[in-house]
Amino acid sequence: MDILNIEYEKYKLKNGLEVILYKDGSLPLAAANIWYKVGSANERKGKTGIAHLFEHMMFQGSENVPKEMHFKYIQEAGGSLNGSTSFDRTNYFEKVPANFLELVLWLESDRMGGLIPALTHEKLDNQKSVVSNERLERYDNQPYGLAWELIIQNLFPEGHPYSWSTIGSLEDISSYTLEDVSVFFKTYYSPSNASLVIAGDFETVRTKEMMEKYFGSIKANGNVNKLTVPQPQLKENMSIIHKDDVQLERIYLSWHSDKAYGADDASLDILSDILTGSKNSRLYKDLVFEKEVAQDVSAFQFSGRYGGFFTISATAKPGVQLNNLKSEIVNELADLEKNGVTEKELLKSKNGIKSSFIYSLQNLDSLADQINSYNFFLNEPNSFNFDLKRYEEVGNENIKSASEKYFSKPYVELHVVPK
Repeated sequence: MDILNIEYEKYKLKNGLEVILYKDGSLPLAAANIWYKVGSANERKGKTGIAHLFEHMMFQGSENVPKEMHFKYIQEAGGSLNGSTSFDRTNYFEKVPANFLELVLWLESDRMGGLIPALTHEKLDNQKSVVSNERLERYDNQPYGLAWELIIQNLFPEGHPYSWSTIGSLEDISSYTLEDVSVFFKTYYSPSNASLVIAGDFETVRTKEMMEKYFGSIKANGNVNKLTVPQPQLKENMSIIHKDDVQLERIYLSWHSDKAYGADDASLDILSDILTGSKNSRLYKDLVFEKEVAQDVSAFQFSGRYGGFFTISATAKPGVQLNNLKSEIVNELADLEKNGVTEKELLKSKNGIKSSFIYSLQNLDSLADQINSYNFFLNEPNSFNFDLKRYEEVGNENIKSASEKYFSKPYVELHVVPK
């Protein structure tokens, strides 16, 4: 069986829930992966962080499942589970021995259809405290922890759905009421706003019967209004200096780039890998090894449904000026724009990306999540070959074109310096 050309069945329940079935009987395991089409992009200023807070609330028990028991039931069955929130979506996933698939479907359906009756002030206050502490740990009290927020606040215009972080502000998190949480659930946690992938070792007819049994009677809340987001542009370079509790200075440079699966998305992924993806990559070799002016350097292309951005960051060695690092980075980008990359660099990067991609799909959890991701972005769960082909077709001219198109535009420059 070619893992990059999967056979699947996709259908909808009467309430609008998308179901995607992918059979793989090679191991006696089953994975369930549900995407709710809501993330922090669906929030608004003054009401940030609720999508992520709600992810936590979904593990606090539902109508027929006591608090903490969702975790306990799955773990006692020998399974694993978690959830995550991004700008664009919230997902929940479980992997269990195949004979426990019904348990998973019951648990997921109970919180999809019966979370509201189980909500309490105590649970909400508890999770507001958990998320606030997470915010302090990962952002406010973490060295360089506010860099991401500062970049997106300045890169995207006020009100753009990517202009605030997924975790939200402390003020907003502490302000949420039971009514806020209930309204959010009723708006977005509808079967008609979700897709559920079941992958692994299961019996198709029986699984469809269970889907109808557990999810069929859950009422849909109507259609969620789709966001209309204009492509953002910076009119001029923006320079920010942030004083932090750090020992070494760090520079970040961020440009608007392409959205997920856009024409330049794959080229920019390859470009980031050629710049900093290994110890032999251009910027890493130049700044860290040869000139020894940087402690570390990294680049990445973020792409979402409503936009993307390309970021390069470098931590200076003691005594090195950040402007020196900037000059080196800018010179390298100018060279890329003029000369592109070598065939050897392109081949190495493509092979590395393909290898990592295929390796990740050996895990049933990752495979199920990727199927859901393709369904969300491309409306085609079997997009593995299409995805890899995007990278295979990138040539030197694509790299030069993407470099010229994005790196010649205004950018956000952030310096994080010791207090």
